[in-house]
Amino acid sequence: MRTQKQKMLAGEPYDAGDPELQAGQLAAHAWLARYNASLGQAPAARLALLREGLGAVGLDVDVRPPFHCDYGYNIRIGDGVFLNFNCVILDVCEVVIGARTQIAPGVQILTADHPRDPRQRATGLESGRPVRIGCNVWIGAGALILPGVNIGDDALVGAGSVVTRDVPAGATVFGNPARVAGQGGR
Repeated sequence: MRTQKQKMLAGEPYDAGDPELQAGQLAAHAWLARYNASLGQAPAARLALLREGLGAVGLDVDVRPPFHCDYGYNIRIGDGVFLNFNCVILDVCEVVIGARTQIAPGVQILTADHPRDPRQRATGLESGRPVRIGCNVWIGAGALILPGVNIGDDALVGAGSVVTRDVPAGATVFGNPARVAGQGGR
C-alpha cells in the first residue's frame, strides 16, 4: 500500500494531515525560520543553508528572505536563479526553476490543488501537479503560477498575472488569466 507521501509526490489525492507529511512540514518550517533569519549573513553561508532545505540548488543562487514553502525537498533551482523577497512555493509536487530565471517580489508558485466538487473537497483530500519554469525566464511582481503550469525558456510573465496554462518559450504573457501578448491581451 502506498503512503500518503508517495501519493502526494505522484500527484494523486492524499491526506495532508498524515503524520509523515506533518513532520516534513514541521522540519521545513524549522529550516525556514533559520533561513529567513539569514539575510545579514555572507552569500556563501546563505547558499549553504539554502542547500540544506531544498532538493537541489545550483551555483550563484540568491533567494531573498523571507521565503516560504511547504516542504522544500521538492524544489530544484538552477544556476544563477534570483528569487526576490516574499516568494511562496507550495511544493507538494516538484517545482523546477531553470538557470538564470529571475522572480520578482511576492510571486507565488503553487503545485497544491483541491477538488472542485464540494463533496470531494469535504473529504479533506488534496492533490498537486508539478510546475516547471524554463531557463532565463522573468516573472514579474505578484504573479501567481498555478498547479501544472510549464513556462518555456526566455518567457516573460507580467506583474500581477495569474498563469493558468502553459506559456510557450519566448512568449510574453500578462493579465488574469494570463494571455500571450497579441492574442487577446492589451
